[in-house]
Amino acid sequence: MVNIWLAFIITLALALSWLRLNDFLASRGWISPTLSRKIIHMGTGPIFVLCWLLFPETQSSRYLAALIPFGITAQFVLVGLGIIKDQAAVDAMSRTGDRREILRGPLYYGIVFVVLTIVYWRDSLIGIVALMLMCGGDALADILGRRVQSSGKLPWSKRKSWLGSFGMLLGGWVFAIVVAVIYLAAGHFSGPFGGYLLRITIIAFIGTLIESLPFQDIDNITVTVAAVLTGHLLGL
Repeated sequence: MVNIWLAFIITLALALSWLRLNDFLASRGWISPTLSRKIIHMGTGPIFVLCWLLFPETQSSRYLAALIPFGITAQFVLVGLGIIKDQAAVDAMSRTGDRREILRGPLYYGIVFVVLTIVYWRDSLIGIVALMLMCGGDALADILGRRVQSSGKLPWSKRKSWLGSFGMLLGGWVFAIVVAVIYLAAGHFSGPFGGYLLRITIIAFIGTLIESLPFQDIDNITVTVAAVLTGHLLGL
């Protein structure tokens, strides 16, 4: 079994490496800030959640793991406030180059990860599915919606498109399914996969509906809350 501190160091190193890689690519202009922001969004979550499997079965594991998104989020806040100067991070996580944008979406993203890590950890698939829906679904919705402008806008949300909503559903569903399968294979949850498939699909659909609403910058919160509530209603 991996020592708890070794698990912490490995998880932290992987998360920071992913962040810094995208910071570097965005600062060089090799990828756009918007794309970099979403790649960070899509990759950081699965890396972090899969690294939970490295931690031993101790009560302190969830809190030590939660320190990682907490520390990264605290850094985001300091950069967003201008206390820390990190232009590479600003280029990677803001749409327009304004450091204050980090205090919205990226900040909410980090807060959600800290809370769900502590509350759900490996005790329930609810937290895992909610996080994967936010990571894969919300990010892919934005990427597809921006790149294909001719797919038609949603009647109730003119800033969002049918293709973006499809990306939300597909991305969130695939990410949740893949990570759930890995956890089931690792023996953390019992029962056949088929018993989880329908419930995960319903959660992804509800999350897609919530993401389609005409709200800005709070999808990381609204989608996650909707997924958590739906997961409890379905007994996931």
